[in-house]
Amino acid sequence: MEPKDNPTAGDNPQPAGGTASDGLEAPSPRIKKRWFGRLLFLAIVFACGIAIGKWVDTEALLQGRLALRHKTPREMSGKTVPAFPQEKPPSGERKPLYWVDPMNPSHKSDKPGKAPDGMDLVPVYAEEGAPSESLPPGSVQIKPRRQQLIGVQYGEVAEGPVTKTIRAVGMLASDETKIAHIHTKFEGWIDETYIDFVGMLVEKGQPLLSIYSPDLYSTQQELLLAKKSKETLADNEFKEIASGAVSLYQATRARLKLWDIPDREIDAIEKRGSPMRSLKLYSPIKGFVQVRNAFPGLRVTPDTELYTVVDLSNIWVFAEIYEYELPMVQVGQQAKMSLSYHPGETFTGKITYIYPRLNAETRTLKVRLEFPNKNYRLKPDMYASVVVEKDLGVRISVPASAVLDSGTEQIVFVALDNGYFEPRTVETGPRVEGRYIIQKGLKPGEKIVTSGTFLVDSESKLKSAVGAMGEHVHGGVAPGAEEEKKPSAPSLSKEAPTTPVDHLRHPRPPEPMSQPDHSQHQAPSPPVAQPDHSGHPMPSMNGEAHDQQNH
Repeated sequence: MEPKDNPTAGDNPQPAGGTASDGLEAPSPRIKKRWFGRLLFLAIVFACGIAIGKWVDTEALLQGRLALRHKTPREMSGKTVPAFPQEKPPSGERKPLYWVDPMNPSHKSDKPGKAPDGMDLVPVYAEEGAPSESLPPGSVQIKPRRQQLIGVQYGEVAEGPVTKTIRAVGMLASDETKIAHIHTKFEGWIDETYIDFVGMLVEKGQPLLSIYSPDLYSTQQELLLAKKSKETLADNEFKEIASGAVSLYQATRARLKLWDIPDREIDAIEKRGSPMRSLKLYSPIKGFVQVRNAFPGLRVTPDTELYTVVDLSNIWVFAEIYEYELPMVQVGQQAKMSLSYHPGETFTGKITYIYPRLNAETRTLKVRLEFPNKNYRLKPDMYASVVVEKDLGVRISVPASAVLDSGTEQIVFVALDNGYFEPRTVETGPRVEGRYIIQKGLKPGEKIVTSGTFLVDSESKLKSAVGAMGEHVHGGVAPGAEEEKKPSAPSLSKEAPTTPVDHLRHPRPPEPMSQPDHSQHQAPSPPVAQPDHSGHPMPSMNGEAHDQQNH
């Protein structure tokens, strides 16, 4: 009998790796190695991606910071650029005198490096430290690119006719010399008024009112009697009596004239032969009634102002000018005036008076001007724009922006050849229409700086200060070398170093070795008392200093 084949072994042969208990095939070692390699590759790729991402972020941050310290994107490299870059030196090799902190010129070094504020030290060459001896003192050279950055603009010193224009606001007023206040010189009562409202234009000699006065009436009677006596005694053989009658007549007539009774009224009384109950008062000038206090039936006395008449044929204008403009005005000088009430029209007048007192609050002085007002178009209390022009002749002038006022002197920068600028002290005159008159210091046609003067002045002061401080380095003494060559203080012992120790630049000496922590151990019995070190000094920085202290 033949043995039967095992169906399990024959029909289902097992792989080399064996069979799992659940009937699934177990992975072979080759497959496991392949999957492990794939996982390792993915892990390496993932780690590289993280590293590259961090590097990109760091580089972007670095480039962003560098962009703030460079002028153009082309200069955004890994090397930092100083805030005030120097121009590229010529092909010929130049040797720097020293290096300086661009933010603090007082800090210099004999070698390149970093300044305490973190800025890169920039080199200073011989031509930058001080200008040529042939140039005026204080001259500074600024490269064209630097000039463009600070906004330098140029102009020329001009010479020509200059007119100073003074503008002020004026207030119109009545001419105080042409105002008539009308009173009576006797007591009485007003019978009738002929001027009934304020503002009415009256002519010279026009009747204003009629008034009854007992004193005036009795004086008229005396006049008539004196006239009759004069006529009766004219042929008297006694000349003295005839002369007395004439004197009485003349005195009575003069009394009426002193009461402002005109001659025509007195003649009318004599011709009539009887006194008049009321007499008329007349306007002494032509003008407008400004005040009216006369009404029929009103009792008046010599202190009663009946009318005020103002002549407006000539108008006054009061203007305020500043004290620095006083040299430009004088009495009799012509002036022009314009009003919004009459647009496009100009009135011509003159300065008639300059008041002696200055307004302490506004620092202005009052000036009075007069203008003719034939058609009465100019009204009191109007506002006007007053213009006074002063011809200063042919003068040298520069734009006001070209003058740099330091408080003690005025400076104008004159442009020289090869980018040099000379700070020149000038003497200025008055400011005229945005320009300063130059009394001394400039010549016509010179090229000057009209914009960017403040930055040019800063550049000049910076390089002048650097040049002055660089003379010590140029003479052979490097910055900081003087301090190093100073002799040290005498030591207290032979072992003491010749150079004193600068404790501010060295770290604090290490603390003495701490005692081991025995808190977890049982203390020995009996406990040993620890020595008290509170009375001893702290350990010194080194043995030499300790020897000096013990010594």
